[in-house]
Amino acid sequence: MSPRRAETGGRIDRLRTIRFTFDGAPYSGHAGDTLASALLANGVTLFGRSFKYHRPRGLLAAGVEEPNALVTVLRGEVREPNIPATMVEIYDGLVAVSQNRTPSLAWDIGALNQLGGKLLSAGFYYKTFMGPVIGPLKGTRFWMFCEHFIRRAAGLGKAGVAADTSRYERMNAFCDVLVVGSGPAGLMAAKAAADQGARVILADLEAHFGGSANWSGETIDGMSAADWAQRMVAQLGGNDNVRLLPRTTVWGYYDGNTLAALERVTDHKEVAAKGEPRQRYWAIRAGTVVLATGSFERPLVFPGNDRPGVMLAHAAQRYAVEYGVLPGQRIALFTNNDSAYRSAAALKKAGAAVVAIIDVRGDISNEMRRLASDAEAELLAGHAVIATEGGKALTGLKVQRLDAMSGSLSGDERSIHADSLLMSGGWSPTIHLASQAGAKAEWDPARQAFLPPKPTQRWIGAGAFTGSFSTAEAIAEGRAAGLQAAGGAASSAPLPVVEAVPGDPDPAPVFEIKAKGKSFVDFQHDVTAEDVRLAHREGFVSVEHLKRYTTLGMATDQGKNSNVPGLAIMAEALGKPIPEVGTTRFRPPYTAVSIGSLAAERFGDLKPERLTPMHDWHIANGATMYSAGLWFRPMIYGLAGETVEQAYVREAKATRESAGIVDVSTLGKIAVQGPDAAEFLDRVYTNMFSTLAVGKARYGLMLREDGLAFDDGTTWRLGEQEFLMTTTTANAGKVMQHLEYFLDVIWPELKVTVTSVTDEWAGAAIGGPNARAILASCVTGTAVDNAALPFMGIVHGRIAGVPVMICRLSFSGEMAFEVYSGAGYGNHVWEALIEAGKPFGLVPYGLEALGTMRIEKGHVTGAEIDGRTTARDLHLDWMLSKKKPFIGSAMMDREGLIAPDRLELVGLIALDNRPLNGGGHIVEELDEANPHDSLGHITACCYSPALGKYIALALVKGGKARHGTRAFVSDPLRNRFGPVEIVSNHFYDPDGSRMHG
Repeated sequence: MSPRRAETGGRIDRLRTIRFTFDGAPYSGHAGDTLASALLANGVTLFGRSFKYHRPRGLLAAGVEEPNALVTVLRGEVREPNIPATMVEIYDGLVAVSQNRTPSLAWDIGALNQLGGKLLSAGFYYKTFMGPVIGPLKGTRFWMFCEHFIRRAAGLGKAGVAADTSRYERMNAFCDVLVVGSGPAGLMAAKAAADQGARVILADLEAHFGGSANWSGETIDGMSAADWAQRMVAQLGGNDNVRLLPRTTVWGYYDGNTLAALERVTDHKEVAAKGEPRQRYWAIRAGTVVLATGSFERPLVFPGNDRPGVMLAHAAQRYAVEYGVLPGQRIALFTNNDSAYRSAAALKKAGAAVVAIIDVRGDISNEMRRLASDAEAELLAGHAVIATEGGKALTGLKVQRLDAMSGSLSGDERSIHADSLLMSGGWSPTIHLASQAGAKAEWDPARQAFLPPKPTQRWIGAGAFTGSFSTAEAIAEGRAAGLQAAGGAASSAPLPVVEAVPGDPDPAPVFEIKAKGKSFVDFQHDVTAEDVRLAHREGFVSVEHLKRYTTLGMATDQGKNSNVPGLAIMAEALGKPIPEVGTTRFRPPYTAVSIGSLAAERFGDLKPERLTPMHDWHIANGATMYSAGLWFRPMIYGLAGETVEQAYVREAKATRESAGIVDVSTLGKIAVQGPDAAEFLDRVYTNMFSTLAVGKARYGLMLREDGLAFDDGTTWRLGEQEFLMTTTTANAGKVMQHLEYFLDVIWPELKVTVTSVTDEWAGAAIGGPNARAILASCVTGTAVDNAALPFMGIVHGRIAGVPVMICRLSFSGEMAFEVYSGAGYGNHVWEALIEAGKPFGLVPYGLEALGTMRIEKGHVTGAEIDGRTTARDLHLDWMLSKKKPFIGSAMMDREGLIAPDRLELVGLIALDNRPLNGGGHIVEELDEANPHDSLGHITACCYSPALGKYIALALVKGGKARHGTRAFVSDPLRNRFGPVEIVSNHFYDPDGSRMHG
């Protein structure tokens, strides 16, 4: 028998012994134990060290809110730090180690920090290292001296360096009703919604559904609450319209009733089954959400409240009832409310010796007195704990009479021998998700707690989440919430009958016992009550400033235990009620989320990969791919032995001589629709679009509000009220934001909708002298000759049976056409074009050839539209309409934007026939030893197969006036110096005869 394992009780499987190690020492537990319960059963009281003072810390809680018992789990070389031991399910071979200690948990040299006293009080890091001005350690030099040691001491768990070999999955789910929390309220809500035929997802972060029913000891419908919960779960599991997600933490509530969740699939297993991921990231889109997330018990603030052996009363009850583990041999309870009495009764029933109940209230109900008597505990009403005794374990405590109204202590101190002290400071509803959904919490003076805000999204609360702490209330609210969420009518059917110990859920408004010694508010970060008062004295009275100055609530538990006591102490210091002081807003994630789960199948990538519909074809046909923004695009289709330059020169030359095809699916595509669509585009673009005929396209330029160039592209008029805007690949998201901002904020009266359709269309651009002939050989349903499809014209037809939309426009300077089809048919159409082009020598070309031909033609892209250039700088002033205002028109003629010495777009030809480099500077006089007096810089460069020379585009002062003159490139970083000729940016086909055919 383990030192603290009760002879009976708990949901553990006593016939299965599990062996694991903690800090290298072997231990055993039973199937169903957490690491916390198993270690507690083995008599372990010391679980961790606090962040700042390295004080010894034991278990405080039994769930996700645990701030003290953080461990690192090792799987081979892979480390997973900062996991609450309360959330680690033991398995054979589990290896866990404690954190934040040197050399060991029992003997930690960091504990010397406790001798620092007030030097380590709140904000010490802002003050201590700014001096002293003594000798060589002046100003920030002292900080630089200390920084090395501070960084070594900072942090809790140590991050691993070995690659994570686990597999993760990402899932999308849609449901009518998402129920978060599976206590009595959540189970009733899920059952009621499922009975209405709704698609239901029930998620709970614990391994077993049931919530408080698993440890309350109550009776529901004549059976134990735990058995009732399991019966409900079995009924739900038998429904096809219900998905059960245990071990799943719903950690984020976002717009549109979209919630993020993390499912721990195999963290509790020694070996994952074939195909099982370690974790799943769920994106759940719900019609209605039922929040039945329960509540957290709060600690009381008094000297020595952090000593190992001091824990929350309900946590001790959970360990006894769920795991058959007693928190100590002699137990005392300290409370300001009735719930601790129920814990005392449960512990007594489990075999514990309850020696005393210390209650700050002087007036105790008869029911609670009977419970104290049944527990054989001495009841000390109107008393408070003023100190605890012991080192790495509790040995006793001191109590004194307390006036709860004034907070004053009186009378003689009294010592009580106990090895476990359980505290209960009231309950805080778990309103984190509701707060994330977008509203401010509301203070309830009776509950002495923040209750959920009024919904701003489609959610309904039930149970302790709403401040209804009794099981009967939770069941009633849960059924009502489930029916409402599923659109059902209120039911008059009888509710399950609950037999429970009565009790008043309202605590006395006592948060702190002021006595000599350190009283901790935030256990993990060592924030004391005096730290909160120091923040008040120094002016950090805003809840947000308090949080950051003291680090209150910034620990891994995110203030789940400490927020309300800390706010209460600040409120008292300010002489204001708690609701006026307010509370910080909760932000996702609710608990820590692994980066691997967020990356999921794309594990190893720092950003998402976007692939065009033709991606596999490109790979199969020898393309070298690279990242262009978030997209992967072909760079070249290299032949054996070719360099990058040889490949793109070959591709560009073949396109100019016959025909080439390029994947342009990545271009931003935005549908602009509505009665005012044309008017909106007139305001957005510098040129007119309301005069554009249906079935035609026009090149457009956008400015920012400050008059600088923003983006360019073509927009196609598909109908009187329907346009398709194209943008550069890199700027697609920014342009969409730009449009939405002006529609939502500046011109809300315009009847226009904008929709990103980039992923809806696959695009191929085919250009060259034979481009029209290739199209004519494979397009049906429309002609593509000059009469049917003039420059900037649009036609609709079919290729290989697939509907396509074709616009005649050019980026290369050749006669060219853009062919769009539905994304799902993109590869089919692409292959049909490739096949049709074989008799003509059609070649696929990549971004390098595309860039080469655009430089030869003198087109601008993001390299030139860099946020500093104007339409005039880029020789696009012909696009600035004088007939209408547009975004940027009021600012584009500012003195600085029309100055004669501005950088203007020019072309460069390398006179030494050597490659040029982007970013190289242009100078009038070459001085390799002391480069100076830059005239401008190169924006894009290539070898031009059309000219047989190395050329570039550049931005140069007074650029147009310098055409025909010589200068030098000065690029000291790459040791590239040499003469260049400044010419027009239109190197190739300046009159457009090839493009217009």
